[in-house]
Amino acid sequence: MVSKITAKQQHDLKAFIKELGQHKGRHTELVTIYVPVGYDLNKIIQQLQQEQGTAANIKSASTRKNVIDALERMVQHLRLFKKTPENGLAVFSGNIAPEGKQDFKVWSLEPPIPIQMKLYRCDKTFLLDLLIEMLQVKEVYGLVLIDRREGIIASLKGKSVTVLSKHTSNVPGKMRAGGQSAARFGRIRENAAKEFYIRMGEHLKDAFFENKNLKGIIVGGPGHTKQEFLDGDFITSELRKKVIAIKDITYTDEFGLQELLDSSQDILAKEELASEKKVMNKFFEYLAKNDKMVSYGNDDVIKKLQMGAVDLLLLSESLSDENIAYFEEEAAKYGTKVEIISVETREGIQLKEFGGIGAILRYEIHE
Repeated sequence: MVSKITAKQQHDLKAFIKELGQHKGRHTELVTIYVPVGYDLNKIIQQLQQEQGTAANIKSASTRKNVIDALERMVQHLRLFKKTPENGLAVFSGNIAPEGKQDFKVWSLEPPIPIQMKLYRCDKTFLLDLLIEMLQVKEVYGLVLIDRREGIIASLKGKSVTVLSKHTSNVPGKMRAGGQSAARFGRIRENAAKEFYIRMGEHLKDAFFENKNLKGIIVGGPGHTKQEFLDGDFITSELRKKVIAIKDITYTDEFGLQELLDSSQDILAKEELASEKKVMNKFFEYLAKNDKMVSYGNDDVIKKLQMGAVDLLLLSESLSDENIAYFEEEAAKYGTKVEIISVETREGIQLKEFGGIGAILRYEIHE
C-alpha cells in the first residue's frame, strides 16, 4: 500500500483513530465493518441483518441487546448511503456508555486510501488496524552524497530523513610524499578511490537492495566523483536503474543532505515533504519581503481569519487537537484552505517557534 495521504488527511485520521480507540466494550459488543471499494452496500446490510439473527443466541442478555442494537443502528446508518464511497467505507457502532446505561454511537469514514478487503468483527474494542496502517508511509527514497573524501547514505520516508551510514575514504590528499613520482601517487589515489567506491556500493546495496518500497535514489556531491561512482561497476544494475536524479551539491554531510533535498524539489514535487517546504517557503518569503501578506500568532491569525482575509491557514501538528479543530472550524466558515505542517522539517520547526500558527492572506492588510 502506497501512502498518498496529505498532512491534513493524516491529522484527521489520527484524530478519528484516537477518538475510537478510547472506547472499550464490556464484552464482544463493539461492531466494526470495512466495506471494500466497489462492494455492494446492500449485501453488507443483508449480512448485518443475518448477524442480528445470530446474535439472538448470545447467552448474556445485556451483551445480546447491545450487539443487536449496535447492528441495527449500523444498518440504519448504511441506508443513508446511495452507494459505496470511492475509497470504500469503515463503519463502527456500539454502546459506549458505562455499564447499566445506554449511549449507542455510529461512526463512518471514507478513508484517504482505498479499502481492499471486506471485514466484519464484534469485539471489546473497535478494530482500527487497517486505518492505523494507512498512516504508515511505505514509499522510500534513497539519498546518497559522495566525494573522494567521504560519503553518506540516508533515506527519505514521508517527511523524515534518516541517516543510515557515514563513510570516510582512504584517498590521500593531493600533496604527495617526498620521493613519490606523480604517476605512482596518482595510481595510489585512484586505487584508494576505487576501493572507496566499492565500499559505498556495498553499503548502498545493504541499505536498499531488498527494500520493495524503494521508489528512487538521488545522488549528489561536488565535482565529477558522483558520476565516476555511477558510471563504474560499483553498484548493482537494479539499484542503478533506481537512480532518478544526479545533483551538484557543495557538501557531503548533513548540510549536504538538506541541500540535496532543496535542489530535488522537481523530483520530489509530489511528495508531502516538498509540498510542505514549498508552502512554508512562500510564507517566509512574504514575511521577509511583504509582511502585510502574512499573519502569525494565535490572536492575530484569528483576527485576520474572522475578517475573511486568510487564504491559507498554516497549523503546526504540535498544536493540541482541540486547537486545530477550532481553527479548522473557523477556516471552513470563510472558505479558507488549511495545511497541517509537521515538525519534521526545518520550516516546520520554524512555524512551531512562531507559535505554531501562520497564515498567508488574500490581500495586503495595513494596520
